[in-house]
Amino acid sequence: MSGVTGAIEGGAAGYVDIGQALPGAVRVEMNLHVQEKKQIMSTDETLPMVDLRANYRALKSSIDAAVADVLEKTNFIMGEKVKAFEAEAAEHLGCAHAIGCANGTDALQLALMALELQPGDEVLTTPFTFIATAEAIMAVGAVPVFVDIDPVTYNMDVSLAARKIGPRTKALLPVHLFGQPTDMLAIRELATAHDLRIVEDCAQSFGALYDGKATGTLGDIGCFSFFPSKNLGAFGDGGMVTTDDDELAVRLRMFRAHGSERRYHHKVVGCNSRLDEIQAAILRVKLPHIEGFNEARRAVAAAYDERLRDLPLQRPPLAHSLGGVPIRPVFHQYTLVLEDREALREALDERRIASAVYYPIPLHRQEAFAGMPGVDERHPVTERVAERCLSLPIFPELSTEQIERVTDVVRSVVAVPA
Repeated sequence: MSGVTGAIEGGAAGYVDIGQALPGAVRVEMNLHVQEKKQIMSTDETLPMVDLRANYRALKSSIDAAVADVLEKTNFIMGEKVKAFEAEAAEHLGCAHAIGCANGTDALQLALMALELQPGDEVLTTPFTFIATAEAIMAVGAVPVFVDIDPVTYNMDVSLAARKIGPRTKALLPVHLFGQPTDMLAIRELATAHDLRIVEDCAQSFGALYDGKATGTLGDIGCFSFFPSKNLGAFGDGGMVTTDDDELAVRLRMFRAHGSERRYHHKVVGCNSRLDEIQAAILRVKLPHIEGFNEARRAVAAAYDERLRDLPLQRPPLAHSLGGVPIRPVFHQYTLVLEDREALREALDERRIASAVYYPIPLHRQEAFAGMPGVDERHPVTERVAERCLSLPIFPELSTEQIERVTDVVRSVVAVPA
């Protein structure tokens, strides 16, 4: 893959080779795949939001062998691959416990169950996220209380959160949306001041750093999704919860396995939410490469930023700081905010380039939450962003030529200011 000119790490200009950001073995196999693909690639080929086939081909021999090993051993439920992945993920993230579960939604629900929330308890969160965040709150009988978002990171605006805290407030549930870490220092200060627990929604932020620490290790419990399109994605559903609290870890493990610590002895009513052995085997293959994959995503984001910086639209921040704390995002999405979203969306579609709106309807405007206390309150930043946001293709294997193909369309629609 050819080099990409861009500004990285908060604005230092230079040449970034996306291919060089990938780990060695993956880079070699990926380059062979790209050369093969170039023989047939044209502008008529649809450019997807994420190329899962390219990602699989880069690790095909290792993934195939890992899956075959599970099939040969036939230990499909809570086997050695799950235990090994949990230990390796905990070491990678820097936490005491990583506990696999069936999916990211379950991860959130298990976290709230472990905190023993009671019906009517309130949890502060953002209305600009996938429904699973608030869905999990309601699933345990609690009430989501929405806080408007920061206009730069699109995460919860912590400066607005204090006024939403009441006698029933028990927890904060920040979302590290699009791979951009939330202002966790402010979140932690607020939690300490009001004796609240913190559950991090890390569905889109595996590997993102806040002050040098991984998201998912900054609160009481972190919740991850391994949906196939995530930065660290399985070949089906998968999830994980993380914690440094030994007592919480015991409860999380019980709740994911029907409330039992040993077979047929049930201390609490739990659920069935186990990470599949085959998915754990695949995730073990991918985990050692996640930093390279994330670095490649940052290189793509930097290339987009360089080619779009003179246009009248809002781009996501590269490496930056929140309140003086260094942030390293992982760009699960590269999301623009612009006045005429539909014109750009149509132009991209005409040129067979995928784009997506995350999320067109904020949670406080969803029918599912109609009648809930506080849903009629306006959240002006959330509503403005939801009406104007558009995400461009981003994945580690995105080439310079593909980036230019995307940005040429953006530049043809969005006029440079006179």
